[in-house]
Amino acid sequence: METAANRSRLAARPRTFRTPENRLLGVIAAVPTPIDASGSPDHARFLQLARDLLDAGCDALNMLGTTGEATSFSLKQRVGFMEAAAKALPRDRLMVGTGAAALADARQLAQAADELEFAAALVLPPFYYKGITDYGIVAYFDALVNTTSSNIPLYLYNFPALSGVPFGVELIARLRNEFGNRIAGLKDSSGNIAYAREVASMSADLSVFPSNEATLLEARSGVFAGCISATASLSAEFCASAFHKGDAEALQKAMAVRQLFDGKPLVPCVKAVLARDRGDDELARVVPPLVSCAPSDADELYRHYCAIGAAAR
Repeated sequence: METAANRSRLAARPRTFRTPENRLLGVIAAVPTPIDASGSPDHARFLQLARDLLDAGCDALNMLGTTGEATSFSLKQRVGFMEAAAKALPRDRLMVGTGAAALADARQLAQAADELEFAAALVLPPFYYKGITDYGIVAYFDALVNTTSSNIPLYLYNFPALSGVPFGVELIARLRNEFGNRIAGLKDSSGNIAYAREVASMSADLSVFPSNEATLLEARSGVFAGCISATASLSAEFCASAFHKGDAEALQKAMAVRQLFDGKPLVPCVKAVLARDRGDDELARVVPPLVSCAPSDADELYRHYCAIGAAAR
Protein backbone atom coordinates (compact mmCIF):
# COMPACT_ATOMS: atom_id res chain seq x y z
CA MET A 1 0.00 0.00 0.00
CA GLU A 2 1.28 3.47 -0.86
CA THR A 3 1.42 5.56 2.30
CA ALA A 4 2.89 8.93 3.23
CA ALA A 5 5.51 7.15 5.33
CA ASN A 6 6.56 4.96 2.43
CA ARG A 7 6.73 7.96 0.12
CA SER A 8 8.92 9.77 2.62
CA ARG A 9 11.19 6.75 2.98
CA LEU A 10 11.76 6.60 -0.77
CA ALA A 11 12.27 10.35 -1.04
CA ALA A 12 14.85 10.28 1.75
CA ARG A 13 16.98 7.64 0.09
CA PRO A 14 20.39 9.11 -0.86
CA ARG A 15 21.13 9.25 -4.57
CA THR A 16 24.71 8.15 -5.26
CA PHE A 17 24.42 6.53 -8.68
CA ARG A 18 27.18 6.69 -11.25
CA THR A 19 26.79 8.19 -14.68
CA PRO A 20 27.91 5.73 -17.37
CA GLU A 21 31.07 7.08 -19.01
CA ASN A 22 30.44 5.19 -22.22
CA ARG A 23 26.76 4.84 -23.04
CA LEU A 24 25.67 2.03 -25.29
CA LEU A 25 24.80 3.27 -28.77
CA GLY A 26 24.03 1.88 -32.19
CA VAL A 27 23.16 -1.61 -33.39
CA ILE A 28 22.67 -4.13 -30.62
CA ALA A 29 21.80 -7.68 -31.61
CA ALA A 30 19.53 -9.57 -29.21
CA VAL A 31 21.49 -12.79 -29.45
CA PRO A 32 19.86 -16.24 -29.40
CA THR A 33 21.30 -18.66 -26.85
CA PRO A 34 22.59 -21.90 -28.36
CA ILE A 35 21.37 -24.87 -26.31
CA ASP A 36 23.31 -28.08 -25.68
CA ALA A 37 21.80 -31.57 -25.51
CA SER A 38 21.18 -31.23 -21.77
CA GLY A 39 19.10 -28.07 -22.22
CA SER A 40 21.78 -25.72 -20.87
CA PRO A 41 23.38 -22.73 -22.61
CA ASP A 42 26.11 -23.85 -24.99
CA HIS A 43 28.90 -21.47 -24.05
CA ALA A 44 31.29 -22.29 -26.89
CA ARG A 45 28.71 -21.88 -29.66
CA PHE A 46 27.44 -18.65 -28.11
CA LEU A 47 30.90 -17.13 -27.84
CA GLN A 48 31.66 -17.86 -31.49
CA LEU A 49 28.32 -16.41 -32.59
CA ALA A 50 28.89 -13.33 -30.42
CA ARG A 51 32.36 -12.72 -31.86
CA ASP A 52 31.04 -13.07 -35.38
CA LEU A 53 28.25 -10.56 -34.74
CA LEU A 54 30.67 -8.02 -33.32
CA ASP A 55 32.96 -8.54 -36.31
CA ALA A 56 29.95 -8.08 -38.64
CA GLY A 57 29.32 -4.60 -37.28
CA CYS A 58 27.21 -4.86 -34.15
CA ASP A 59 28.13 -2.13 -31.69
CA ALA A 60 27.05 -4.26 -28.74
CA LEU A 61 25.15 -7.42 -27.85
CA ASN A 62 22.16 -8.13 -25.65
CA MET A 63 22.46 -11.61 -24.13
CA LEU A 64 19.90 -13.43 -21.99
CA GLY A 65 16.94 -11.43 -23.18
CA THR A 66 13.72 -12.78 -24.69
CA THR A 67 15.54 -14.00 -27.80
CA GLY A 68 18.13 -15.52 -25.48
CA GLU A 69 15.40 -17.50 -23.64
CA ALA A 70 16.62 -16.14 -20.30
CA THR A 71 13.52 -17.02 -18.30
CA SER A 72 13.87 -20.66 -19.34
CA PHE A 73 17.17 -20.99 -17.45
CA SER A 74 17.91 -21.43 -13.77
CA LEU A 75 19.71 -18.78 -11.77
CA LYS A 76 22.83 -20.97 -11.70
CA GLN A 77 22.75 -21.44 -15.48
CA ARG A 78 22.35 -17.72 -16.09
CA VAL A 79 25.19 -16.67 -13.78
CA GLY A 80 27.50 -19.35 -15.22
CA PHE A 81 26.68 -18.18 -18.73
CA MET A 82 27.36 -14.56 -17.76
CA GLU A 83 30.72 -15.55 -16.30
CA ALA A 84 31.73 -17.32 -19.51
CA ALA A 85 30.77 -14.30 -21.63
CA ALA A 86 32.55 -11.84 -19.35
CA LYS A 87 35.78 -13.81 -19.59
CA ALA A 88 35.80 -14.06 -23.37
CA LEU A 89 34.04 -10.99 -24.78
CA PRO A 90 34.44 -7.21 -24.47
CA ARG A 91 32.30 -6.49 -21.40
CA ASP A 92 31.79 -2.85 -22.32
CA ARG A 93 29.82 -4.09 -25.34
CA LEU A 94 27.53 -6.45 -23.42
CA MET A 95 24.05 -5.78 -22.07
CA VAL A 96 22.65 -8.68 -20.07
CA GLY A 97 19.06 -9.48 -19.13
CA THR A 98 18.68 -9.70 -15.34
CA GLY A 99 14.91 -9.72 -15.03
CA ALA A 100 13.29 -12.41 -12.87
CA ALA A 101 9.95 -13.02 -11.23
CA ALA A 102 11.61 -13.36 -7.81
CA LEU A 103 13.11 -10.15 -6.47
CA ALA A 104 15.98 -12.03 -4.80
CA ASP A 105 16.92 -13.60 -8.15
CA ALA A 106 16.78 -10.24 -9.93
CA ARG A 107 19.03 -8.73 -7.27
CA GLN A 108 21.53 -11.58 -7.52
CA LEU A 109 21.64 -11.32 -11.31
CA ALA A 110 22.11 -7.54 -11.23
CA GLN A 111 24.85 -7.95 -8.63
CA ALA A 112 26.60 -10.56 -10.79
CA ALA A 113 26.33 -8.31 -13.86
CA ASP A 114 27.93 -5.46 -11.92
CA GLU A 115 30.73 -7.60 -10.49
CA LEU A 116 31.47 -9.02 -13.94
CA GLU A 117 31.56 -5.44 -15.32
CA PHE A 118 28.85 -5.74 -17.95
CA ALA A 119 27.96 -2.44 -19.58
CA ALA A 120 24.31 -2.60 -18.55
CA ALA A 121 21.54 -4.74 -17.12
CA LEU A 122 18.20 -5.07 -18.92
CA VAL A 123 15.43 -5.39 -16.35
CA LEU A 124 11.90 -6.68 -16.80
CA PRO A 125 9.17 -5.41 -14.49
CA PRO A 126 7.92 -7.89 -11.86
CA PHE A 127 5.83 -9.88 -14.30
CA TYR A 128 3.71 -12.49 -12.56
CA TYR A 129 1.10 -10.39 -10.74
CA LYS A 130 -1.07 -8.24 -12.97
CA GLY A 131 -2.84 -5.00 -12.15
CA ILE A 132 -0.03 -3.88 -9.87
CA THR A 133 0.27 -0.17 -9.18
CA ASP A 134 3.06 2.12 -10.25
CA TYR A 135 3.97 2.41 -6.60
CA GLY A 136 4.39 -1.37 -6.41
CA ILE A 137 6.84 -1.26 -9.31
CA VAL A 138 8.71 1.67 -7.76
CA ALA A 139 8.97 -0.31 -4.52
CA TYR A 140 10.33 -3.30 -6.47
CA PHE A 141 13.02 -1.14 -8.06
CA ASP A 142 13.75 0.47 -4.70
CA ALA A 143 14.50 -2.99 -3.32
CA LEU A 144 16.48 -3.91 -6.44
CA VAL A 145 18.55 -0.71 -6.46
CA ASN A 146 19.12 -0.06 -2.79
CA THR A 147 19.55 -3.44 -1.14
CA THR A 148 22.56 -4.53 -3.20
CA SER A 149 25.95 -2.97 -3.74
CA SER A 150 25.39 -3.14 -7.48
CA ASN A 151 25.78 0.14 -9.34
CA ILE A 152 25.32 -1.13 -12.89
CA PRO A 153 23.19 1.07 -15.22
CA LEU A 154 19.67 -0.34 -15.51
CA TYR A 155 17.70 -0.37 -18.76
CA LEU A 156 13.96 -0.90 -18.47
CA TYR A 157 12.60 -3.65 -20.70
CA ASN A 158 9.16 -2.71 -21.98
CA PHE A 159 7.55 -5.78 -23.55
CA PRO A 160 3.95 -5.78 -22.29
CA ALA A 161 2.83 -8.44 -24.80
CA LEU A 162 4.90 -10.95 -22.82
CA SER A 163 5.38 -9.40 -19.38
CA GLY A 164 1.81 -8.10 -19.04
CA VAL A 165 3.21 -5.12 -17.13
CA PRO A 166 3.97 -1.97 -19.17
CA PHE A 167 6.42 0.77 -18.26
CA GLY A 168 4.15 3.75 -18.80
CA VAL A 169 5.58 7.20 -19.44
CA GLU A 170 4.51 8.49 -16.02
CA LEU A 171 6.01 5.43 -14.33
CA ILE A 172 9.32 5.93 -16.12
CA ALA A 173 9.35 9.58 -15.02
CA ARG A 174 8.72 8.46 -11.46
CA LEU A 175 11.50 5.87 -11.60
CA ARG A 176 13.91 8.49 -12.95
CA ASN A 177 12.87 10.87 -10.20
CA GLU A 178 13.48 8.24 -7.54
CA PHE A 179 16.64 6.65 -8.91
CA GLY A 180 18.15 9.28 -11.17
CA ASN A 181 20.47 8.22 -13.96
CA ARG A 182 20.72 4.72 -12.52
CA ILE A 183 17.71 4.23 -14.82
CA ALA A 184 19.86 4.69 -17.88
CA GLY A 185 17.48 3.77 -20.68
CA LEU A 186 14.72 1.67 -22.18
CA LYS A 187 14.43 -1.19 -24.61
CA ASP A 188 10.98 -0.92 -26.14
CA SER A 189 9.51 -4.04 -27.70
CA SER A 190 5.94 -2.76 -27.72
CA GLY A 191 6.13 -1.67 -31.36
CA ASN A 192 4.68 1.72 -30.42
CA ILE A 193 7.13 4.19 -31.95
CA ALA A 194 5.18 7.22 -30.70
CA TYR A 195 5.59 5.89 -27.16
CA ALA A 196 9.33 5.35 -27.72
CA ARG A 197 9.70 8.91 -29.01
CA GLU A 198 7.84 10.30 -26.00
CA VAL A 199 10.09 8.43 -23.59
CA ALA A 200 13.20 9.51 -25.51
CA SER A 201 12.10 13.14 -25.25
CA MET A 202 12.08 12.99 -21.45
CA SER A 203 15.83 13.49 -21.09
CA ALA A 204 18.92 13.66 -23.28
CA ASP A 205 20.67 11.12 -21.06
CA LEU A 206 17.86 8.54 -21.23
CA SER A 207 18.88 6.08 -23.97
CA VAL A 208 15.91 4.56 -25.81
CA PHE A 209 16.32 1.54 -28.08
CA PRO A 210 13.27 0.50 -30.12
CA SER A 211 13.28 -3.13 -31.23
CA ASN A 212 12.60 -2.35 -34.89
CA GLU A 213 15.38 -1.80 -37.43
CA ALA A 214 13.11 0.67 -39.24
CA THR A 215 14.13 3.31 -36.67
CA LEU A 216 17.87 3.13 -37.40
CA LEU A 217 18.00 6.14 -39.74
CA GLU A 218 15.94 8.16 -37.25
CA ALA A 219 18.37 7.06 -34.53
CA ARG A 220 21.22 8.67 -36.50
CA SER A 221 19.68 12.05 -35.69
CA GLY A 222 19.92 11.32 -31.97
CA VAL A 223 16.22 10.72 -31.36
CA PHE A 224 17.03 7.15 -30.31
CA ALA A 225 20.24 5.60 -29.05
CA GLY A 226 19.99 2.84 -31.65
CA CYS A 227 18.10 -0.42 -31.99
CA ILE A 228 18.05 -3.73 -30.10
CA SER A 229 16.69 -6.46 -32.32
CA ALA A 230 16.62 -10.25 -32.58
CA THR A 231 16.79 -10.14 -36.36
CA ALA A 232 19.95 -8.02 -36.20
CA SER A 233 21.58 -11.38 -35.48
CA LEU A 234 20.78 -12.17 -39.12
CA SER A 235 21.34 -8.74 -40.68
CA ALA A 236 24.17 -7.19 -38.67
CA GLU A 237 26.06 -5.85 -41.68
CA PHE A 238 22.95 -4.21 -43.14
CA CYS A 239 21.98 -2.69 -39.78
CA ALA A 240 25.48 -1.35 -39.19
CA SER A 241 25.62 0.22 -42.63
CA ALA A 242 22.23 1.84 -42.11
CA PHE A 243 23.09 3.29 -38.71
CA HIS A 244 26.68 4.33 -39.28
CA LYS A 245 26.54 5.34 -42.96
CA GLY A 246 22.88 6.28 -43.47
CA ASP A 247 22.63 3.56 -46.13
CA ALA A 248 18.94 3.46 -47.06
CA GLU A 249 19.34 0.40 -49.30
CA ALA A 250 20.96 -1.54 -46.46
CA LEU A 251 18.10 -0.49 -44.18
CA GLN A 252 15.56 -1.87 -46.66
CA LYS A 253 17.38 -5.20 -46.68
CA ALA A 254 17.50 -5.29 -42.88
CA MET A 255 13.77 -4.60 -42.77
CA ALA A 256 13.15 -7.31 -45.37
CA VAL A 257 14.94 -9.80 -43.14
CA ARG A 258 12.80 -8.72 -40.20
CA GLN A 259 9.60 -9.05 -42.21
CA LEU A 260 10.38 -12.69 -42.96
CA PHE A 261 9.40 -13.48 -39.38
CA ASP A 262 6.11 -11.55 -39.23
CA GLY A 263 3.41 -13.80 -37.79
CA LYS A 264 5.90 -16.58 -37.01
CA PRO A 265 7.34 -17.75 -33.68
CA LEU A 266 10.33 -15.45 -33.60
CA VAL A 267 12.87 -17.26 -31.45
CA PRO A 268 12.59 -20.75 -33.00
CA CYS A 269 12.54 -19.31 -36.52
CA VAL A 270 15.53 -17.01 -36.03
CA LYS A 271 17.47 -19.93 -34.57
CA ALA A 272 16.45 -22.15 -37.50
CA VAL A 273 17.75 -19.65 -40.06
CA LEU A 274 20.95 -19.16 -38.08
CA ALA A 275 21.44 -22.93 -37.99
CA ARG A 276 21.12 -23.22 -41.76
CA ASP A 277 23.26 -20.21 -42.44
CA ARG A 278 26.07 -21.42 -40.22
CA GLY A 279 25.75 -25.09 -41.20
CA ASP A 280 25.15 -26.16 -37.60
CA ASP A 281 21.84 -27.88 -36.83
CA GLU A 282 22.54 -27.66 -33.09
CA LEU A 283 21.85 -23.94 -33.21
CA ALA A 284 18.16 -24.59 -33.93
CA ARG A 285 17.51 -26.20 -30.53
CA VAL A 286 15.15 -24.35 -28.15
CA VAL A 287 14.10 -24.92 -24.55
CA PRO A 288 10.51 -26.02 -23.85
CA PRO A 289 7.89 -24.63 -23.89
CA LEU A 290 9.24 -23.24 -27.17
CA VAL A 291 9.08 -25.68 -30.08
CA SER A 292 11.64 -25.88 -32.88
CA CYS A 293 10.70 -24.58 -36.30
CA ALA A 294 9.49 -27.34 -38.66
CA PRO A 295 12.21 -28.28 -41.19
CA SER A 296 10.03 -27.38 -44.17
CA ASP A 297 9.27 -23.96 -42.69
CA ALA A 298 12.92 -23.42 -41.89
CA ASP A 299 13.90 -24.32 -45.46
CA GLU A 300 11.41 -21.85 -46.90
CA LEU A 301 12.54 -19.08 -44.56
CA TYR A 302 16.14 -19.68 -45.47
CA ARG A 303 15.38 -19.56 -49.21
CA HIS A 304 13.79 -16.15 -48.77
CA TYR A 305 16.64 -15.04 -46.53
CA CYS A 306 19.18 -15.99 -49.21
CA ALA A 307 17.15 -14.13 -51.82
CA ILE A 308 17.54 -10.91 -49.82
CA GLY A 309 21.29 -11.34 -50.05
CA ALA A 310 21.84 -11.71 -46.33
CA ALA A 311 23.20 -15.27 -46.25
CA ALA A 312 26.76 -15.99 -45.17
CA ARG A 313 29.23 -15.71 -48.02
